[in-house]
Amino acid sequence: MAKVKTIYSCTECGASAPKWQGQCPGCGQWNTLVETVAEPVAAGAGNRYSSLSGEARLQKLSEINPTEEPRQATGIEEFDRVLGGGLVAGGVVLIGGDPGIGKSTLLLQALSRLADAGLPVLYVSGEESGEQVALRARRLHLGAGDMQLLAEINLEKILRVLNREKPVVAVIDSIQTVYSDALQSAPGSVAQVRECAAQLTRMAKQSGTTVIFVGHVTKEGTLAGPRVLEHMVDTVLYFEGDTHSSFRLVRAFKNRFGAVNELGVFAMTDKGLRGVSNPSALFLSQQGGEVAGRCVMVTQEGTRPLLVEIQALVDAAHSPNPRRLSVGLESSRLAMLLAVLHRHAGIVCFDQDVFVNAVGGVRIQEPAADLAVLLSIVSSLLNNPLNNKLIVFGEVGLTGEIRPAPRGQERLREAAKLGFTHALIPKGNAPRQPIPGIEVTAIDRMEQAIDHLRNR
Repeated sequence: MAKVKTIYSCTECGASAPKWQGQCPGCGQWNTLVETVAEPVAAGAGNRYSSLSGEARLQKLSEINPTEEPRQATGIEEFDRVLGGGLVAGGVVLIGGDPGIGKSTLLLQALSRLADAGLPVLYVSGEESGEQVALRARRLHLGAGDMQLLAEINLEKILRVLNREKPVVAVIDSIQTVYSDALQSAPGSVAQVRECAAQLTRMAKQSGTTVIFVGHVTKEGTLAGPRVLEHMVDTVLYFEGDTHSSFRLVRAFKNRFGAVNELGVFAMTDKGLRGVSNPSALFLSQQGGEVAGRCVMVTQEGTRPLLVEIQALVDAAHSPNPRRLSVGLESSRLAMLLAVLHRHAGIVCFDQDVFVNAVGGVRIQEPAADLAVLLSIVSSLLNNPLNNKLIVFGEVGLTGEIRPAPRGQERLREAAKLGFTHALIPKGNAPRQPIPGIEVTAIDRMEQAIDHLRNR
């Protein structure tokens, strides 16, 4: 019996090497090469990736008349927001998240509403049987009588059904379970995931069917399989949040048809995922009085301003190496902000443990959270509470200056709408016209923010 030839493929870029090595020769990442079966090149394999539009022809950019892509709303407002207004014909969406976080539930709800509207849809289940999907639909009280279901993992059979039925939307749950007869490797391998995704994407572009892939994630929280999978699709969505909490966040990391970093907020109920109309209420604690170490900021997630509470706890260190821990915020910026605090305000924390948390499980990636983090740390260290009707935002530079944040007017209006009466913001965001209901204090140095806290 002939020995099966193996190669090592990179899970990040898909490059291959004849033997294992620590660093990928293609992308330079470390420890990403995994052993896979070497796939022979089949005759005529190049025809599978021929041009989608037939013979190639040149066009002048000035002669092209672009049109707005029509959207198909799913009926779930928060899901449509993350997608950029709805599904696009021929678009390919990749959605990932931890097991049990609600990916299949959300897509089953979306397909059920599209089926109720009279649109042909198809749910391809590669992990569950038809009975299991039907039980979930019954548990969620979904009227999915007209939804077509296919329990299959063979790519060629799935493509034949898609070409015959021509659904408007098709869900592949999940892409890691699908395999092609043209390849010898097992389902979920780099070669299988790349080939199956490419074939389904080509079919979507040719037929106009919207295809939604469900993807597994690794222990690090990234999508499993080759990173090239994210480059093939039009939209990449990630589920965030703790599986032990009832709230789920869906964030867009890539969207060719809409804004990136859009955020959809859902609550998990006994009838499935339900959109949250006022997500700012999730990220604010219910404490009525003023508490030291608490500061409220306004962050911008895509086109939506959100109020998030930042909490800090500063305590005497009981070891030679004080701890620095941040949850929902960048850990590297915390060390930088503590150094700025020492250098420009004379407040030392080298003998203190510092813990910072963004309430509600939200992840804040923009630097406009710097000022809120600093004020919450100083408030906890001095045991001096901030005004519970105060909101702040602004980026802190290494020289102690406070830099403006984008869309400052929208942030202030959102805060005023939720009852906040005072704002501490950068001078570059000072409104030209007063905003009703909120008193604005504009600053340009970090020392002025510390003085504002001490002079309360």
